[in-house]
Amino acid sequence: MNAAPFFSLPLAELGNFVLHDPAWFLALLLVPLALWLRRRRAVQVLIVPFAATWHRPTQATLTRWPAGLAFAGLVLLVAALARPQRVEDKREVRTQGYDIMLAIDLSGSMLAEDYERDGHRVNRLIAIKPVVQAFINKRPNDRIGIVVFSGRAYTLAPLTFDHDWLARQTERLKIGLIEDGTAIGDGLGVALTRLEQAKRESGGKRQGAFVVLLTDGANNRGLLSPEQAGDIAKARGIPVYTIGAGQAGLAPMPIFDQKTGRQIAMRMVTTDLDEDALRGISDKTKGEFFRAYDTGTVESAFAAIDKAQKIEFQAKSYLITSELFPWLAVPGALLVLAAALILRRPGGSRARPTAAAVPAAAPAR
Repeated sequence: MNAAPFFSLPLAELGNFVLHDPAWFLALLLVPLALWLRRRRAVQVLIVPFAATWHRPTQATLTRWPAGLAFAGLVLLVAALARPQRVEDKREVRTQGYDIMLAIDLSGSMLAEDYERDGHRVNRLIAIKPVVQAFINKRPNDRIGIVVFSGRAYTLAPLTFDHDWLARQTERLKIGLIEDGTAIGDGLGVALTRLEQAKRESGGKRQGAFVVLLTDGANNRGLLSPEQAGDIAKARGIPVYTIGAGQAGLAPMPIFDQKTGRQIAMRMVTTDLDEDALRGISDKTKGEFFRAYDTGTVESAFAAIDKAQKIEFQAKSYLITSELFPWLAVPGALLVLAAALILRRPGGSRARPTAAAVPAAAPAR
């Protein structure tokens, strides 16, 4: 903490340079006052016998040097105390953001083509990808990670500020990367483990973190049930926002040739989304459940989450400056020291009087 000066004036700006404490220049007014008082003070004059025999005329030329050096040194020291600074940069410092884990379902049912984009029917995963990427791009101050799950759950990306890299990982998502199934509890459980950081916990609760869980089915695989994973999230104080994807009832599902991998037909399948389980998770963790019937409601769900868990940053501007104090204080101190050394030398302060010049001692006033 910088000590406040005993007097202060507003910060002075000189182009790219500023004076943090310009009021120190008022101290220069004390220098003439000190010289005036020094001249008015009477001093004793001593008679030195035979002074003329060792007096050196060249010493008289040094008479004004000590005072001049001392004055220049004091000016530099006072200028240093005014704290001149060179302004190098201006930055904005913002408050720390959230840690967010996205848990995305990659089960086979996500191939159901009950969404539309640009007038064309697309499957649930293709419809969701750009919405997820837009959500990531809107939160540049947050660390975001991704967990994917189907029959098992895996971490696709740990918490990161590198959102460009994260968007590329999101683009790579496709059905079939993991064995089929819907392990909702495991997906949420893995996401919660990625949020374990002791330095961001207070009273056993995780601060500044939440999970977005997106699925279109019911839990049928895994070690953790959705209820157990929800209880863990509740105990740790982590809100979970759940999104149920897909239309209710029947949805068109493509059929692929197992040898060529090409789509050969379509069939209608029944949506088995477990809304009660998803609502239970969001309710107990103080999150929210969203039903995403189409691309519009998916976007609305992510927009609502973004608004609910958004930090309103109050950015402050800071000047990045370089202190020039040493560049003035060091030569100033050296000049004062040089003046003191000259004064200590015999005959350095002034020409010595001769015995003839001073016949008697003058009494002090």
